[in-house]
Amino acid sequence: MTTSPAAPPSPAGPPARDHGRAGRNLPAAVASAVVLLAAIASSLVFWKTAFMLIVVVAVVVAVWELHKGFSAKGIDLPEQPLMVGGAVMVVVAYFWGTDALVTATAVSALVVMLWLLRRGVAGYVQNATASVFTLLYVPFLGSFVALMLAEGGSTGFDRFDQGVKGVLTFILVTVASDTGGYAAGVLFGKHPMAPVISPKKSWEGFAGSLVFCVAAGVALVVLMLDGDWWVGVVLGLIAVVMATLGDLCESVIKRDLGIKDMSQIVPGHGGLMDRLDSLLATIAPIWLLLHVTVFA
Repeated sequence: MTTSPAAPPSPAGPPARDHGRAGRNLPAAVASAVVLLAAIASSLVFWKTAFMLIVVVAVVVAVWELHKGFSAKGIDLPEQPLMVGGAVMVVVAYFWGTDALVTATAVSALVVMLWLLRRGVAGYVQNATASVFTLLYVPFLGSFVALMLAEGGSTGFDRFDQGVKGVLTFILVTVASDTGGYAAGVLFGKHPMAPVISPKKSWEGFAGSLVFCVAAGVALVVLMLDGDWWVGVVLGLIAVVMATLGDLCESVIKRDLGIKDMSQIVPGHGGLMDRLDSLLATIAPIWLLLHVTVFA
């Protein structure tokens, strides 16, 4: 009995690199994080208002990424009014506070809906709904960073005032959540938290985030903000819960859109929204907590 010769293997592209349980290119991810944190720290130390430029750029890039992601489902966001409206919301929040932010958000939403009228009836509700969602998800939540920074005054401020300290606290405690969750998840992760939504997120990782967040919260509030230790505990608890929810919500959005990352603009991390998800989710409650208990 004879056998026919095996068919030659079909040509294939280079295999995807396996990054193990980390799930990402760790050296590239670390390098990108260092560059981003250095840019943030430099702007805050040099002239804190310059940090608003970074926030505005982040809002614009995030809107572009969401436009790109939503297009996979046939949803066409109007980039121009969303970008302009988002930038205005950040600026007015910094200089004129919460009342101005609420007004700018309402006006921006109405302008976006009017802008979409130019396209006609077909798809109006879908595109308008996604646009208002984008407006609230990115620039509105991002504007709370501006509110935090303005705690020390938007003009005539000291170089290292309460606003700068608040922003650094918010960023570092959120980084602690991501770092603790990542480390504990890679080393000990066995029990998935939400296997359908985010298979690599585990309860062990959540425990690591909890420990890191509370420790960082207490240290930052006591040593940097001169606040009470219990505020740091509450800060850490808020950060770990909201950062986890933000990450899960972003994962749900990507799964619904059928994409892995929003883009590849940040080496080792994917899209900017893949890094902003935790920050956007944590900033509003952290600002309120510090505004009432520390900055009042």
